[in-house]
Amino acid sequence: MKHRLVFLLAAFLLLSGCAPASTPTATPLLLSLPSITPLPTETATLTPVTETPTETLLPPVSQAPPMLPSATPGAMQLFFPTVIPAEGAEYRPPLYPAPWAISPHDHFYFAAPIAAQYPGEPEWDYRYGGTYFGPDVVHTGIDLPAPRGTNVLAAGPGTVVWAGVGLFSGSPYNTKDPYGLAVAIRHDFGYQGQQLYTIYAHMDDVLVVVGQWLNTGDVLGKVGSTGMTTGPHLHFEVRLDKNDFFFTRNPELWLSPPQGDGVLAGRVMNASGVPLKSQLVIMKNLETGSLYNAYSYGGSPANSDAYYDENVVISNLPAGVYELKIPYGAQNRITHIQILPGQVTYFSFYGFSGFDFSLPADPAAVAP
Repeated sequence: MKHRLVFLLAAFLLLSGCAPASTPTATPLLLSLPSITPLPTETATLTPVTETPTETLLPPVSQAPPMLPSATPGAMQLFFPTVIPAEGAEYRPPLYPAPWAISPHDHFYFAAPIAAQYPGEPEWDYRYGGTYFGPDVVHTGIDLPAPRGTNVLAAGPGTVVWAGVGLFSGSPYNTKDPYGLAVAIRHDFGYQGQQLYTIYAHMDDVLVVVGQWLNTGDVLGKVGSTGMTTGPHLHFEVRLDKNDFFFTRNPELWLSPPQGDGVLAGRVMNASGVPLKSQLVIMKNLETGSLYNAYSYGGSPANSDAYYDENVVISNLPAGVYELKIPYGAQNRITHIQILPGQVTYFSFYGFSGFDFSLPADPAAVAP
């Protein structure tokens, strides 16, 4: 490229979204959801943070895969799918009831915004933090494939704070806004004292108005292709603290998974602990042979979870043992990892130093 795109131009391009089971053995402890007072402003600015790599090599880490615990853990050209399930087809099992959280650090607070007869998995090559259209075009949501006219459902209870065009630009008269027809919901609950919002974009029809209260599963619009996109799908975002483009989090860590499925989250780095951008991660189910792929985040404006500090997530993984493969240094780095139903399985990868399966330190347990 002759010129490096700035963040706002990248945002304009990134929204050309692509539209490319067993029951858990333990009863989870659901976490309470604090009530949050709405913020006085809906806008925010962000000063990009530059990562400073460390020069000290980390010691080799454990190569042993995690085993199934006996108790709960301590807790623009686009790609579209070629096959769309028929109306009424049972495409995925029921979701765990939202909110759902086995670990105290998990937060599956939202139900799927697309009904179960359609795929629940986001397009694998343009997940959150993806750079399908170039290194400067970082995706701030996930793209859920569904036919035009499919009902879009509220992922949780809350109040509509935007309905129509202009969400990105902030102008309700901007018919060329990249989000197209979009809805933003400010939810009745938050997380760790911060407000939560969800975003639904590229719709053909918006069926709600600003100020309207919605319950989980209420229809708010119809899947379409308005804004910067070349085909029908739903662009879905989760925003934490502020209703702002720079305050998104990975929706795959917030959407309740199908029953019997789990979620993989990891931090992919080199041996010096520097995050690897757009690094391919491959999961192979050793029982079925099914493959599930993702790329690590391409950089800002993608944000990591405060606890997991992840830069790659793969959701909707049927529980079981998987081969985890990361092509790195001209070799395939391979280990085995067990996905547990209804919760997050975590790993760290340190390049030539290999894999580690230790959970991140609990911030509450860190001495002052």
